[in-house]
Amino acid sequence: MTQPDDLPIVRSARRVLQTEANAILEMVDALPDDFADVVELILKTEGRVIISGVGKSGHIGRKISATLASTGTPSYFVHASEASHGDLGMITSHDIVVLISNSGETQELRDILLHTRRFNIPLIGISSKINSTLLQSADYKLNLPNLPEACAIGMAPTTSTTLTLAMGDALAVAVMEQRGFGSEDFLKNHPGGKLGAQLSRVADLMHKGEKVPTVEADTPMSDVLLSMTSKGFGITGVLKGGVLIGVISDGDLRRHMGNLMEKTAGAIATLDPVTITPELFAAQALALLNEKKISALMVVDEAKRPVGIVHIHDLLRAGVA
Repeated sequence: MTQPDDLPIVRSARRVLQTEANAILEMVDALPDDFADVVELILKTEGRVIISGVGKSGHIGRKISATLASTGTPSYFVHASEASHGDLGMITSHDIVVLISNSGETQELRDILLHTRRFNIPLIGISSKINSTLLQSADYKLNLPNLPEACAIGMAPTTSTTLTLAMGDALAVAVMEQRGFGSEDFLKNHPGGKLGAQLSRVADLMHKGEKVPTVEADTPMSDVLLSMTSKGFGITGVLKGGVLIGVISDGDLRRHMGNLMEKTAGAIATLDPVTITPELFAAQALALLNEKKISALMVVDEAKRPVGIVHIHDLLRAGVA
């Protein structure tokens, strides 16, 4: 339902969204000069990307760290107060440190900042104040546009945190693409939940070996029916010389019901059937099943020899949908 523009609540929401959207667009045209150098630094580091910030900047820092870690860049968040009480030992000379502070003067970051200077650890600063202590001390400066916050009193971190988050996403994706980090790599870091299920391969979910229903093309229909009912997939593959030439489904049986038992498998099979290969993603198999309005797919190798069968119920149970 379209929200009426004359409602104060709606006007407020749209003003905030427009303010933050405009800020991101401004940053698109004013990407920090050090951005590419920071990406190169992350790519060649032997350690991890350590991120710290306080308050809302800390919350954003945790998200940036999590995004980096899930896309192939080892990273973790260090709480600034805990760093001053022993956690500085978690930061090594092989690491990179990213400090986030909109003002660039956050006192709680002082000890981490000094630690990086003392041990010559590369320091990346993210702030909207180019003349701040943070950016003046940093080796690499990711200077954000210094724009008003989106809240009515201009004080609650809104625009600034949105810009920081967007900057973090831009870094993570740029590094990810430069690494050639692909869907298989992503799956290694996301084995659970819906993402893991969608990135599973057909080979992970298909039935194999004796469970795959197949008959030769000259098989009498009495034996074909036995194969179909005993395996429980509602279809059977039809082979000739070990190669899949067709499938028989419940629909094929109904179309030949008049003289069904007088025929052979090859006579009633649907030739050149829809198939899938084991290396494709389970999500691709589900999309194909839905597109063709069928419930099962024969899985074949490059020579069209059947190596498995996948049923829509297998995919749904695995959480692919």
